[in-house]
Amino acid sequence: MGEMAGFQLGVIGALFLSVASSVSIVICNKALMSNLGFPFATTLTSWHLMVTYCTLHVAHRLNFFESKPIDMKTVILFGILNGISIGFLNLSLGFNSIGFYQMTKLAIIPFTVLLETIFLNKQFSQTIKFSLFLLLIGVGIASITDLQLNLVGTILSILAIITTCVGQILTNTIQKRLNVSSTQLLYQSAPFQAAILFVSGPWLDQCLTKQNVFAYKYSPIVLGFIILSCLIAVSVNFSTFLVIGKTSPVTYQVLGHLKTCLVLAFGYTLLHDPFTSRNIIGILIAMLGMVLYSYFCTHENKKKQLGELSPGSQIKDKESAPLLAGKNIGQDKDSHEVKKSAKDSLV
Repeated sequence: MGEMAGFQLGVIGALFLSVASSVSIVICNKALMSNLGFPFATTLTSWHLMVTYCTLHVAHRLNFFESKPIDMKTVILFGILNGISIGFLNLSLGFNSIGFYQMTKLAIIPFTVLLETIFLNKQFSQTIKFSLFLLLIGVGIASITDLQLNLVGTILSILAIITTCVGQILTNTIQKRLNVSSTQLLYQSAPFQAAILFVSGPWLDQCLTKQNVFAYKYSPIVLGFIILSCLIAVSVNFSTFLVIGKTSPVTYQVLGHLKTCLVLAFGYTLLHDPFTSRNIIGILIAMLGMVLYSYFCTHENKKKQLGELSPGSQIKDKESAPLLAGKNIGQDKDSHEVKKSAKDSLV
């Protein structure tokens, strides 16, 4: 019971850190891009990842965590995939209307559910599906204002959805199969994510903004906001891997839509963005969906834990438990040894 309570406390801490850091960086980046005229989002993301890696490297040298070797092919492909997904999301935003981009982000949840159901045999109850549907309807009402379709933008959005879903599922899968922590995985993969965005970022930003990041005149206040954004990004990147590893990709996406609602509310409160009754209704519906999702997940986890305590249930769980289910505190020694003998490779 003590281990379970500690794990639940860790999950709550990870969720809070993710929400706080993500909302903070959105507000910071909005001020940087909208108010100060720094439009180079992809290049900025590459700087985020480089600062994250440098911070983790210092923490590793100071023995705050131990680095665990992971198969290089797995790490490289994982890092490149995550870097590509960020590029596709930025391209999707550049080639589509804001409304269609929001639709793209909403589509990540059902597509993740579909992939986990087909390839990982994970089962989602009707109550969970209903709460997710309610959440998506609410966020759609609150954030989607226009839908303008074009062929290139649609293709980019589909690629962004696929790469984002696969990347987040792999984030969870690698941590559980290879028995590595979120910090260890981020430390290993961040250089490759940063490298691909550092190379492609300036070109992507120039295509989207018609401006050159190297020709931009950096004022002291712009540099200050860039540094602040990079420092907050360390917490964002760490909490992202932490939340996905401790929960699931779907839960992380639900959390992402909570951030959307909070950003809308903070935008109205702090930045005086337009706010209508439609926004309020949408946020309330979305919050209801999140509350129901949290309640149903907690209820089903409790039922599962009671089932695990019943005689003969362990054998059944080993055969039917989905790979991306919540963290199993009572993993037996044999399964741990199997993980260690897999040569830390998923590819």
